[in-house]
Amino acid sequence: MVVLYSYPSLFGVADNNGYGLKVFAVLRLAGLPFTHEHIVDASAAPRGQLPYIVDGGDTVGDSDAIIAYLTRRYGLTLDAGLTPAQRDTAHLVTRMLDDLYWVMSYSRWKDERFWPAFRDALRREHPELTDALLLKARDFNAQRYHYHGIGRYAPAEAYARGVADLQVLANLVPASGFVFGENPTSIDAAIYGFLANIHFYSIETPLKEFVSAHTNLVDHCTAIHERVRHDEASSADS
Repeated sequence: MVVLYSYPSLFGVADNNGYGLKVFAVLRLAGLPFTHEHIVDASAAPRGQLPYIVDGGDTVGDSDAIIAYLTRRYGLTLDAGLTPAQRDTAHLVTRMLDDLYWVMSYSRWKDERFWPAFRDALRREHPELTDALLLKARDFNAQRYHYHGIGRYAPAEAYARGVADLQVLANLVPASGFVFGENPTSIDAAIYGFLANIHFYSIETPLKEFVSAHTNLVDHCTAIHERVRHDEASSADS
């Protein structure tokens, strides 16, 4: 059975990182059985990054590579009906979500206005995460942000970048249904991975304010959430 390794849950979503939640949602939407293991230490992961999967003798990292592997290995049909133009759109949106990731992460780990609430939420839901561990992770992320570039932005400039990405999603996501029709595809799972970590986030960042003001984004997020949410008491993937 496939084992998904990803970051811990938070605020009612299965992974507090958009990439791991994207893979989780794809697995759920595809109906592929899997076991979900929450970890924090990514040192054993491919390239030292989460999420990754172990499937028998195969270990695969990177959310897009994981989805491609699962599609080949298990014949997933989520995207089988997409046209070439739709696949191009999905690719472009996926790359844009890579940009949104940095602003989301910045809002949690770097912005002094929101860091204490994020830290406290993690400690409340995961008491094993000590202050020392979280401060070490914060210092590590500060280095990442600096070398990426987002760490050199003033908060207003960083959020303007993230809001611009969210505006594209607000323009793309329909008022009902999913991006490419009545049934969700992997791009809906990808969008959910990030929107859920904003919409269900109980801390009022500028990103959450934008999402909350756009009914189509909230409806899309909650529609996917209802399809992929799990009862940890009865599910094999908890």
